[in-house]
Formats: sequence, structure tokens, C-alpha cells
Amino acid sequence: MYDIIGDVHGQAGMLKDLLRKMGYTAANGYFSHPSRKAVFVGDFINRGPQIKETIRIIRSMTENAAAYAILGNHEVNALFYTLLDKEGKHLSKRWSRLRMDLNPTLAEFAGNKEKWNEQVQWMRSLPLFLELDGIRVVHACWQDENIRLLKEAFCENPKLKKKQLKLIGRNHNVLAKAFWETCKGIDFSLPKDLLIFDKEGCAHRSFRSRWWESPEGKTFEELSFESRFELPKYQIPKELVVAREPYPADAPIVFFGHYCMRNGSNRIKHNVCCLDSCVSRKGKLTAYRWSGEKSLLDENFVQ
Repeated sequence: MYDIIGDVHGQAGMLKDLLRKMGYTAANGYFSHPSRKAVFVGDFINRGPQIKETIRIIRSMTENAAAYAILGNHEVNALFYTLLDKEGKHLSKRWSRLRMDLNPTLAEFAGNKEKWNEQVQWMRSLPLFLELDGIRVVHACWQDENIRLLKEAFCENPKLKKKQLKLIGRNHNVLAKAFWETCKGIDFSLPKDLLIFDKEGCAHRSFRSRWWESPEGKTFEELSFESRFELPKYQIPKELVVAREPYPADAPIVFFGHYCMRNGSNRIKHNVCCLDSCVSRKGKLTAYRWSGEKSLLDENFVQ
């Protein structure tokens, strides 16, 4: 039986409250439950006020078999940021620019580089996805073909080797695409003559899409998911559509985070569930208590 927990983003206090609410107790330096395990969907670093403590809680639980955890895009970004060449420089300007998002985390480890490197090593040991007794857990997007490619590339070994990360970071092949879609989702690119702006006035040329649905026959607005801006309400031109199979109705329940659900239900379909409830934007920390059911039950959500 599993308690799948959404993006924590350094909110250690809220995490402790949620664990206690679900019957977890702290002993011997970690939280545990007598008959259940927690599962973290990634994105436990950055943004919040207690990042170091959040890592300690999650790491201590995973290392004592009280929880599982996967990588979110924020942890993946940390791994790429710390990849340096022989001269101690970032492999590309793209990775050096990740520091802005990582600043809250790096600030908490300032003056203790050895401790930070230790946490990076631990994060590299975490998988990108999990298949657990009838459920699936991924940070942003589950596409069967992507998962197959990742399994083949990493030979069922969850630890991401530096050599593999460097290859993914330098290439734009199908494996790199599978890697980034799994931890960041599928962004839909807008046509060159269409530019959209968010509430802060920043321009965007793509938006997060509903990867579990086919884009065919949908408007830009219908295909978008957790967009921070208004999108056109007319149908997407056929020449822009890249066909993909929707998430099957008979597939196991898939749990993920990543998408800041400020409004609406975390239950998207009977077997599709987003547990990110915008904890870093004055939202809530959400969990789902799974006990073997094939379809999501509203009464099993805890916040």
C-alpha cells in the first residue's frame, strides 16, 4: 500500500504535517508507517524555505525502506548543473543558466560543498520512474515508447552515470527526447507567427500539453494543461499536429507531479492523477493513499 506524495519544493514543515496526518511516525531519525510506504514524485528541492531538511527527510526514508523517490526536473537540472569538464567549467552555457532556479538550494549548502556533492550523488541514484504492484509513478509524462527507450539505455539500472548524462545533454536524438519528456512533459510548439504572453508580460512559443490525450481535433486551449496564459480557442491546424496515442483506459493508474494544479481536481481521469498542488505558490501539499484499487477514489486524497 502506497502514499504517493506530490512536489514538496523545500516545504519540510508541510511534509512533516502531511506524514503525521497519514499515520507516519518519526523514530531513529526517519519517518515510517507500520504497513505503508511513501512514494515521492520528484521536485523536492528549490523554492521553499527548508530544502536541506526536506532532502534529509526523503533521503532518510528511502535509505531505510520507508519510501521510494524518483527524480523531478528540478533534481535533473541540479545534476546537469554540477556536470563540469576537466577545467571545472559547465559543459554548455545552457547548464550554467540553471543556477537561477537552483539558487535557493545552493544557498542552503553554501560553505559545505562536500555535503552538497554527497546529496548530488544520492540524487543520481534515484530512478526517473517506477512501476509498483499495479501503479506507475513518473514526474511529468508517461509514454510507453519513452519508458521502453529509457529501460534499454539504462539497462534497468536506475543510477544515472555522468557519461550518460553528458550524452543526453549534448544530443537531440530519440533517447534525449524520451529523457526530457519523461521529466518535463510534452510541450506543444506554437507556429512561428503566433506569440502568447503570460500575466507578467513574458512571451512564450510553447505550452505544456495534456500528454495523456491525442492532440488531433483539439483547440490550443483544450490541449493545454496548467497554462499561465490564455491560448487560442480555434482548432490546431492539422499540419502542426504530431499524432500520439492517448493513455489507455485499461492501463495502470499513473501518478505524476510537475503541473501546478491551482484550480480543479487532482483526479484527471479514472487512471490519471496529478499530485502537484502548487505548494510553492501558496498552495497545498497533496498525497493519494493507494490500496490496490484500479480507479482513483476521491476520498483517498489527503492535503
